[in-house]
Amino acid sequence: IALSIADRCIGAIIGAAVAEEAAQPMHWIYSPDRLKEVLSDLEPCPEFRPQSANPFYRRTTGEQTCYGDQAYVLLESLSQCRDEDVEDLTKHFCKFFGPGTVYNLPLNDPYRTKGGSKVNLPIDDPWRSASLKAFMTTVRYAGQSEMLGKVEKAIRVSQTNTMCVAVTPAAARFLEHFILNGPDPNVLDTVQAQLSDPKRQNPQELDHTVIGETKCDFEAALICIFIATRFGMTM
Repeated sequence: IALSIADRCIGAIIGAAVAEEAAQPMHWIYSPDRLKEVLSDLEPCPEFRPQSANPFYRRTTGEQTCYGDQAYVLLESLSQCRDEDVEDLTKHFCKFFGPGTVYNLPLNDPYRTKGGSKVNLPIDDPWRSASLKAFMTTVRYAGQSEMLGKVEKAIRVSQTNTMCVAVTPAAARFLEHFILNGPDPNVLDTVQAQLSDPKRQNPQELDHTVIGETKCDFEAALICIFIATRFGMTM
């Protein structure tokens, strides 16, 4: 079935939301032994685990991680403004994650003073991260010349780290390529060529460093998709 660009945009949004909720109960399990234990009674269908096994925070299955909630807030702002509006996006972030919300608690403050009182993990609240997903901005502006600039503005609302600002537009290039062209086994070569182009749009200081990172990460993702037969292998 031939899919239009609009179909792929909708699919990207729905797919991201469903994947978020499916994986949320097993988010941030770094111990291979613990992961193997958690998966022992779930394989070959580990998605939507009924009870959270997250060692840092717990949310009800079906709810999103902080990253999914951030993507939702960005999508809401884009939808209401019909364009990227940094001031509106900032207000949406403050309303969703700021004072009076479950995200604005001493327990999940990523900037807690070191040496202060310890938090017993996992907490029974969402985890407040310092990062931002610019995923929805890519979907909204795919194929438009200003896409990468819009992505950078969105990421800088909550992140100004040089590496983060360089990696996010690179990831946006992958997503835009798939939205515009559909499946493509040569997408890695295409994105690396874009990052190597002296006349590339929205150049970043660390683009050449990102080239090496994208190769390793993308090849690892392909191994997970095409070779791994069990969820534990993908980890």
